[in-house]
Amino acid sequence: MNFIVPDRIETGSRIRAAARSVARLAAERADALDRTGGFPEHDIVHCHEAGLLAAPLPMALGGSGLDAPALAPVLLDVLAEVGRGSLALGRLYEGHVNALSLILRYASGPVLERLVADIRAGHLFGVWNTQPQSGGLDLDPDGTGRLAGVKSFASGAGSVTRPLVTARRPDGRQQMLVVTLEPGTRADLSSWCAHGMRASTSGVLDFTGLSVDAQAAVGEADDYFREPHFSAGAWRFTAVQLGGIEAVFDSLRTHLVATGRGGDPHQAARLGEAAIAVETARLFVGRAAAMAADPDAEPARVIAYVNLTRLAVERAGLDVLERAQRSVGLAGFLQTHPLERLMRDLATYLRQPGPDRALTHAAAHVLADDRPADALWRDHRDEGTLDRSPVDRQPDCAA
Repeated sequence: MNFIVPDRIETGSRIRAAARSVARLAAERADALDRTGGFPEHDIVHCHEAGLLAAPLPMALGGSGLDAPALAPVLLDVLAEVGRGSLALGRLYEGHVNALSLILRYASGPVLERLVADIRAGHLFGVWNTQPQSGGLDLDPDGTGRLAGVKSFASGAGSVTRPLVTARRPDGRQQMLVVTLEPGTRADLSSWCAHGMRASTSGVLDFTGLSVDAQAAVGEADDYFREPHFSAGAWRFTAVQLGGIEAVFDSLRTHLVATGRGGDPHQAARLGEAAIAVETARLFVGRAAAMAADPDAEPARVIAYVNLTRLAVERAGLDVLERAQRSVGLAGFLQTHPLERLMRDLATYLRQPGPDRALTHAAAHVLADDRPADALWRDHRDEGTLDRSPVDRQPDCAA
């Protein structure tokens, strides 16, 4: 029997359609799940049935190749689409995609084979690397091959059954592990009393006493922190944030149309400013995705641009939130208004770790780079021209 491998366009169309279907149903369920413990279980099942959980795998392994550099624009659209339907689901799905990307990059053959079977079976993966300053996760601290300690702010705690975690080895370095968990075990969600993103069920996961073997290890020590992938991969969560920003914008526009207030010049001005912010975020995320997927791009330049993207998307999100709140007014803060949960979820998800460090890191790169502004993030491969030094660009004013 001859099999026809779908081309990139057909693959992209199919995955985007699956994401739209998942996002539509997730949006319908999101308000009911906006409560403590309101994990989007049915949406995760829908992701599995639609092929989104396995989509990052290469086609040869039963996926759609969504993790391939060539499909970065498709991955952007998928993450934004899911985030537009539900930011909580988008956060969980982005963590799953992140875990699979690390596994595909670093896992050895036998480990990859075992984990691919779990992926295709519908297990939800995630990346948990945050931990308290004291009491973090240790690997084999007493020589028994067991884990000791906890991870904190673990999204999907109690429901992610294959978390990829970083654990401190006896030599002090960090080892990636994919741990097997049973649903509903070892999770403490009591501290997750968040303003928004309630359905992401982020909490503390205690691994103490859990046995791991060599088949749990992904890559070598400290592979998790290898650049540029460690920092550049942040573009993915900005894509989910972009979807949340677009959801707030769409809700604002719907409100203005329904109330007949869109013709007011002040309302029109705010909507126009919000549209600028949305498109600014999408342009930044799109270029960050393209740069991160380019194997020939300068690593330092990629990291700096992704760091700028993080702050640009945050600023765009805050601008859209402010204009939505001013345009809709107090009604938007009532639980009965569609904007109320959307705004809470977005405001919460925009709080990502180390924003000041990301900005100053990018600024340091810009300061040390002698290329002119029009060439900072572009080169001759982009524009078909040679890079020019600042001196080359100065007009000849000699008499």
